[in-house]
Amino acid sequence: MTPTLDVPSLDDRITGSLLGAAVGDALGGPVEGYTPEQILERHGGRVTGIVGPWNGGDWRTARPIAPYHKGDGHVTDDTLMTHALIRVYEKVRGHLDAYAVAERLVPELMGSPVWIPELEAEALPLQRIFLAEKWIVARLHYGHVDPREAGNGNIVNCGAAMYMAPVGLVNAAHPAAAYAEALDIAGAHQSSYGREAAGVFAAAVAAACAPHATPTSVVETALSLAKDGTRSAIEAVAEVASRHTDFESALTPLRKAVAPFDTVGPDYRSPSLGARRPSRLHAIEELPIALGMLLVGEGEFRRTVLGAVNYGRDCDSIATMAGAIVGALHGEAAVPAEWAKRVAEASRLDLHAPATTLARVAREVFARDAELRRAHESAFATLTSVDR
Repeated sequence: MTPTLDVPSLDDRITGSLLGAAVGDALGGPVEGYTPEQILERHGGRVTGIVGPWNGGDWRTARPIAPYHKGDGHVTDDTLMTHALIRVYEKVRGHLDAYAVAERLVPELMGSPVWIPELEAEALPLQRIFLAEKWIVARLHYGHVDPREAGNGNIVNCGAAMYMAPVGLVNAAHPAAAYAEALDIAGAHQSSYGREAAGVFAAAVAAACAPHATPTSVVETALSLAKDGTRSAIEAVAEVASRHTDFESALTPLRKAVAPFDTVGPDYRSPSLGARRPSRLHAIEELPIALGMLLVGEGEFRRTVLGAVNYGRDCDSIATMAGAIVGALHGEAAVPAEWAKRVAEASRLDLHAPATTLARVAREVFARDAELRRAHESAFATLTSVDR
């Protein structure tokens, strides 16, 4: 079937989503951890594109960032983990679960060297990822914990959610399936609202792949699946976002909207005593803000992602999520080509190859799912015919 010109194809949406996520990650990396006011002062205005390290040439020794070269188009651990999960899909060529994390993802992190842009060296992903991601190696490889329960006890943050875009893409246009699969996968990594956010983000990406999807339909789908504090946080942020079309005016109102649900507190670098603990009342900050910026930016890549970047705090992950959703909505053409090219070159990554791989896997998974559905329909028809 020839695709309608105004409806991006599956392959185009997958490419756009993964490109958008990587570009958002690279744009947000150098200003991660700072406030909108600090970003404004440091850059003499808002960030409007790829910028250099916060500390300039002193990035090698400046704390608390050293020894990471954030900026200049370098992706961070968000993209490294996303690509690692795609490599797992490539090997399994089917739906993933918590056991796939133990049997496939952990060996990727421990034994498959890749180019780490922030370290400017080839190294194991394990040598770059954050403590919340190292947790899965300690628990699954060394502790032999049941993969379905390994996330219990880890700090509750966006660590699992940040790399769940591939789950949404494999389950394109089927948000409920993406939600369920991401929750299963994330059980090996996170618990509570960190795990919930992973499911809802995957669902949002899947919803963005639906023909004629809009920012509003994506958020409505997220709300239809989200539970507890995650749902309440998205509701609060979306209500505020609906009153803005310019991210500058939205920065402070969005932060105020999500603050009651965020456990980290006002000082991102000095988390509160209750930070990152399990709770049914709270939510990670990143996903609600990404969805809020999607509404503020009306699904336009620059406005949406730059809003996420200039929000500060954990803005590389916020921009990763926002970029993934916008890219899934509109395809590769939505992502500024000059940004994608520069990020690929600076990070020494082929940003198209993972998309090609994942598109093949998505088609194989769909074909197998369709076959299983037909078998179930046949079996059910036989069962119900016996009742007559």
